[in-house]
Formats: sequence, C-alpha cells, structure tokens
Amino acid sequence: MPTYDYRCDANGRTLEVRHAMNKTIRTWGELCTLLGMAPGRTRAREPVRKVITRGNVIKSEALGSGAAPPCEGGSGPSCGRGMCGM
Repeated sequence: MPTYDYRCDANGRTLEVRHAMNKTIRTWGELCTLLGMAPGRTRAREPVRKVITRGNVIKSEALGSGAAPPCEGGSGPSCGRGMCGM
C-alpha cells in the first residue's frame, strides 16, 4: 500500500499514513481513526489535505533477493555505471 502525508492547517501537523489508492481522507478525525490515535484538542471535522511528496527510493536489498534487477537493454550507456532502471 502506498504511503501519503496529510496536513491539518488547524493544528499545523503533518502525519504519514498508509492506505489504498482509492481511499479518500478529508478530515482530521478520519486521519486519526486510520492511524488509531485520538484527535486530541483538534476538532475531528477539521479538514486535512494530501501533501505532495517525492517518491520513496527502495534499495534492491529491501526487495528480498539482495540482487539488483537486470538491465532491460542489456548493455546501454548507463549499464556498468550503476544507473540501470533510471
């Protein structure tokens, strides 16, 4: 599941949460419920907005095999310089 950051302007907090791409989070209460936390002093109906962030980089070791994926082109100019898949 993808990870998203949501910002609540009412309290100035930005929280990271994982959820399906088709799920929409609109309020602080919905966000807190998804994270399993209490809304605190912020009203549950306060709006939140999705914050655009750059994509996460995943090391090949995190994929389980420990091996980098093979080059699609075989021996292009980027192969051999650690740029495969870019």
